[in-house]
Amino acid sequence: MKVLVTGFDPFGGEPVNPAFEAVKLLPRTTAGADVDILEIPTVFHKSIEAVVKRAEEMCADRILMVGQAGGRFEITVERVGINVDDARIPDNEGNRPVDVPIDPDGPAAYFATLPVKAMTERIRSRGIPAKVSNTAGTFVCNHVLYGVLNAAAKKGLPVKAGFIHVPYLPEQAAGKDSVPSMSAVTIAAALEAAVEAMATTGEDVKVSGGREH
Repeated sequence: MKVLVTGFDPFGGEPVNPAFEAVKLLPRTTAGADVDILEIPTVFHKSIEAVVKRAEEMCADRILMVGQAGGRFEITVERVGINVDDARIPDNEGNRPVDVPIDPDGPAAYFATLPVKAMTERIRSRGIPAKVSNTAGTFVCNHVLYGVLNAAAKKGLPVKAGFIHVPYLPEQAAGKDSVPSMSAVTIAAALEAAVEAMATTGEDVKVSGGREH
């Protein structure tokens, strides 16, 4: 099995992005799967193109995209990507689409095709806080999740894909007022557990991951 794991470059004035800082620490073989890593731009559309290009080049079987969610306490495994860009801040090239569909001809949403609950449970089994998330936001993280799933569907690519959001690093949180953080080593351990679940799980586990609000 070939697994592509991606992380964004820094954005929003941050000096680092915890996503790629953790991705860089991943072993290149996990649970018998070969792991390739890629830093992608925090830029609308170019991010999708970069992931799809590398996935096609390496004939990836699984794609795990990782992004920063400053303010979240846990590792959050995303369940769904929606067909809208609604940017509160500009991307790294100054683009700031508001209420714009990612693909005007695409469906309203795609569910991640990775076993999101098995991944969440495997991360928790390592003593790391994790939960299923039902919103990936409306910035470039959601954009690339929806876009890659959309490209896979349209191109007929035999690949499963999904997204994980991660908290700030401690060095980022140190300059902010009362925000949660997690070390790059801990985040990397969570991502490794997620890759293990991706590589070894067929049908997703049937456990509750819902929320009341």
